[in-house]
Amino acid sequence: MDNDSAMSFDRRSFLGTGAVTLLGVSSAQAQPAPKPPQLPPGGKTLSRILAEYIVGFDLKAVPPSVIEIARTGMIDTVGVMLAGSREHISSIICDMVEAEGAGATATVAGQSVRTSPQLAALANGVAAHAMDYDFTYLSGQPVIAVIPAIFPVAEAVGATPAEVLAAFIVGCEVGGCVVNSNFHASLMGGWHTTGIVGVIAAAAASARLLKLPVETIPNVLGMTASLASGVSANFGTMTKPLHAGNAARNGVMAALLGRRGFTSLPAAFEHHSGYFADFGRGLDVSYEPFTKLGTSYALLDPGPRIKAYPCGGLTHSSIEAALALREKLGGNVADITGIHCAVTRNAGGRAGTQWPTSVEGAKFSVSYLVAYALIHGAPRLPAFTEAALKDEKVKALAAKVTASVDPALGPGTHVSPAIVKITLKNGQLLEQRRDAVTGTKEVPMTEAQLEEKFMDCAAQAVSADRAKSILATLKTMPNGTSLDGFWPLLRRA
Repeated sequence: MDNDSAMSFDRRSFLGTGAVTLLGVSSAQAQPAPKPPQLPPGGKTLSRILAEYIVGFDLKAVPPSVIEIARTGMIDTVGVMLAGSREHISSIICDMVEAEGAGATATVAGQSVRTSPQLAALANGVAAHAMDYDFTYLSGQPVIAVIPAIFPVAEAVGATPAEVLAAFIVGCEVGGCVVNSNFHASLMGGWHTTGIVGVIAAAAASARLLKLPVETIPNVLGMTASLASGVSANFGTMTKPLHAGNAARNGVMAALLGRRGFTSLPAAFEHHSGYFADFGRGLDVSYEPFTKLGTSYALLDPGPRIKAYPCGGLTHSSIEAALALREKLGGNVADITGIHCAVTRNAGGRAGTQWPTSVEGAKFSVSYLVAYALIHGAPRLPAFTEAALKDEKVKALAAKVTASVDPALGPGTHVSPAIVKITLKNGQLLEQRRDAVTGTKEVPMTEAQLEEKFMDCAAQAVSADRAKSILATLKTMPNGTSLDGFWPLLRRA
């Protein structure tokens, strides 16, 4: 497909309110008229269904494969949270947290400070999402707030490894249920699942750790319907990671308030002006996923996708196509006269070709990422620094990158294929397509790759020996009787 037949995109436009219209696909064309959702039989509210699942969850009945996937998710999250704790955005958050002077009852990962569970959840959540290196799950990163939320709560209540792992799985499954009920809220509706789903997942996991009764949890979840927030307009800025921190803090707050008798509307999810009606406005919403809780596992299918690169997941296929072309070029980029990336609709709506003005923006700039990959290889942690953005060779090559949406590649909902074409001075055209990327079910990371990523991330905040001890503890979950020796390992000496 040439540039004339493609639909070109610009990040400044695609992150605006007219994204879908600019693609030439109106909301009405992209989605049929939404059908009114039907409540599951039995006369229970959605929050009551979730409450019974949260309280009745039995870790002993969980298949070993799900336990293993959950362990992998925990390891990945803790690693990126430690690395993110050293980012500038985390120092800003921690300055504010310290200024609050809250009681020192919970650890802030990668920091020497201890604070209240709510503030620790805020700081941990921002750190975990700061680098956009956290795993994707169904739609974006809807459950990244769970570990940042439950770690401070677990430390405060003295939870066991089994209780922490159970809470994590509960949060992931509840989050998965909500995403599947309103799957298009993010890419079609413009909401950020990290914020609007993450707070529900974090509250569910926190309620489990606090051992709240079934009668209390609907109030907790009803609060999250009002506390949920996050718009994709803020992608590429510090506010995107703030969505994760806000979700983690609000999830903990809702659980703590619920324990004290704070109330909300039990039917806040299905109410005509409630959560699904508002966040799913104009989109199909289905409550069927609520009937599957406990009988199937979103962690198993489709499961998490572990990120190989600390940047927007929809750009990874372009990166890996560029890496394959780099091998064909032998690293010689001097003869390149043009680079064109054909991407999916969803990638076109979330990434752009403008030269980034910040490290956050670099994570969503296809021009920067493809140019960096061609010159330096895989864009890992060193690619996302102020020094890296000053690389004139990368900047010059990035100016030759164009991109367009190719309808033939599909929407990019579950996989997001990309085709990268390079034109050389002699007229030769090199082309590479990439569908599934590293970290997906089709191309899973090996255990060695997962551990390498963890150690690389953790080393940004703690010593290698301490990182190994953290990893050893996480790999043995849910075994053991206490985590008292684990929490100090997460702190910066």
